[in-house]
Amino acid sequence: MNRVLFFLLLSFFHCATLFADVVKPALVEINVNTDGSISIEVRASIEALLTGINAQYKNTKDAPNADEYDEFRKMPSAELKQAFTSFQQQFLQSVFIKTGQQQLPLYIESVTIPPTGYTKVPRISIIELTTKLPPSATAIQWYYPEKFGDNAVRVRQIDEANQHWHWSQWQWLRNDDVSQPFSLTEIVARQSVLDVIGSYIVIGFEHIAPRGLDHILFILGLFLLSTHWRPLLFQVTMFTVAHTITLGLAMNSIIELPATVVEPLIALSIAYVGVENVFSRKLHKSRLVLVFLFGLLHGLGFASVLSDFGMPKDDFAVALISFNVGVELGQLAVISIAFVALRFWFKNPDFYRKIVVVPGSVFISIIGLYWFMERLELFSFIQ
Repeated sequence: MNRVLFFLLLSFFHCATLFADVVKPALVEINVNTDGSISIEVRASIEALLTGINAQYKNTKDAPNADEYDEFRKMPSAELKQAFTSFQQQFLQSVFIKTGQQQLPLYIESVTIPPTGYTKVPRISIIELTTKLPPSATAIQWYYPEKFGDNAVRVRQIDEANQHWHWSQWQWLRNDDVSQPFSLTEIVARQSVLDVIGSYIVIGFEHIAPRGLDHILFILGLFLLSTHWRPLLFQVTMFTVAHTITLGLAMNSIIELPATVVEPLIALSIAYVGVENVFSRKLHKSRLVLVFLFGLLHGLGFASVLSDFGMPKDDFAVALISFNVGVELGQLAVISIAFVALRFWFKNPDFYRKIVVVPGSVFISIIGLYWFMERLELFSFIQ
């Protein structure tokens, strides 16, 4: 029975992580000016929009037109922009912004597509829309269809003359939902500290569970070698402290490494933890040093998430700490689930190592090495 449970768990990880390539949710920022003009920035994968690949696919390789999607990802920006031209009308007819029951006419102001770059990280383009707000409007709502994927939206009210602005909270929209109304009456208001704390804790937690598959595997690698809570929590805390340091430095533009370096090294750190588990029967002090170093590396990966969402200038430290609290809570959730699913059922340490630790660590190493080679684009080179 235990063996069946274990191999079912391995099968789950095989399906969910080995070849995982997901479409990131679109990020939408709506800027409302005091003169009534509205500009909307939609940060999304145009490649995914053109092929209809969205959140219904946990792995883009499962989509029937996955090859077409990969071809779009390799296209030069000018060529992809041309391909998007014929899709613009369909895009405009699919999204909307409204006040009350009145939908506002939307126009595409510009489309900015980055160079091809590193194809293993989804290319995020910016579609800028414009419209005009009626003088009597006191709230607006946003809609981005499920066929385009999930999206997160927030509104910024701008009073340039008096140098005032107000950011709303992020709203995560799934299941074809229209956003809740964004009030337009608090132009000189500021997010409370509690609002900042709550929103960034959620962002940090969701980056681990369920979206951070590579970070989940790293934490599981730590769990497999030592399931005793005290040393395990110490490792996780060391990891959190380390990535907090580089995350803060990266968000202040003091440290910056390209994704072509960071992403393969993160994959390699996952592979290393798995290999060390196979050859080590107990936790050594050197493991804590390595966890700290790997945490510094993973912090640079977290920075890409926060750079998408932005950080409040007045509450930078609060937002940074809250994000890391969310990450820590996500990591503890992963460890708790792993303990209940695995360690709780295996009381004999030798049997647990033979049946769970060694096979699980080998599997984690294989995934890490696969990701490492994929992120270096070695498979493309071989082909």
